[in-house]
Amino acid sequence: MWIFSTQGFYSAVQHRDDPRKVIVRGRTREDIEALKAQIPTLEPFEDPSADYRYRAVVDKTEWVKAVEVLAESIDYPNFKSAVARLHGPERAQVYGRVWGDLLKLQDSEGVESSASGYR
Repeated sequence: MWIFSTQGFYSAVQHRDDPRKVIVRGRTREDIEALKAQIPTLEPFEDPSADYRYRAVVDKTEWVKAVEVLAESIDYPNFKSAVARLHGPERAQVYGRVWGDLLKLQDSEGVESSASGYR
């Protein structure tokens, strides 16, 4: 599961050895550290050889609650603009490129799309 939020970007997968846990992964230390707002007991670690360098192992129930809090915190009418305001234009541009790449899935189905995106 990928989560793009105004707090950060997260990739979550089931732990290979314990199905009651997930490994939450991030591209930046700041994103993983920010999860302490939702999961105070979070213990991030770094694995320089991994595809996602910054990680934490959490109970699935903790992850579900964290995602719920992130969803409840939505207070903006435009996601990319909120990211730019909170994290600056560089991250907003990265998210914008992901948005554009995902738009190709929609366009490949023959659905009309707008370059301005969803409002």
